[in-house]
Amino acid sequence: MARHNREGTGEDQRGHDHEVSYQPDWLRFVKITRTLMNGRQSTKTLFRNPLRRREAEPGDRVRCGVRSQRENIDVGVAIDDPLRHVTRVRVTCRVPDENGREEEIEYTFEGALPAPDRRRWREVGR
Repeated sequence: MARHNREGTGEDQRGHDHEVSYQPDWLRFVKITRTLMNGRQSTKTLFRNPLRRREAEPGDRVRCGVRSQRENIDVGVAIDDPLRHVTRVRVTCRVPDENGREEEIEYTFEGALPAPDRRRWREVGR
């Protein structure tokens, strides 16, 4: 049975805080891609799930989201995935930058958290 979403936080390339809503048994990490002041594109890991392996099946729906008060972003995504084929979700937002121009920020939610290591569980039970 799928478990309820968890909340995590991370800081982007410009020091802005972001809150991440994620499924603990699906999400591996969230990356943020944006353009730096010098014009170059930068990708940074915004948040990494503290679990290395899932504890339960992730469920039939992928649910993830991100909020940033400073960036004025509050988005959530829910995707029906009864066959559990979705491994990545990308969300692109347009927000004003510090100069008043429009900037695209891309969030990449990387999923497919590995199943529990059953061999290890058997060894512990001996």
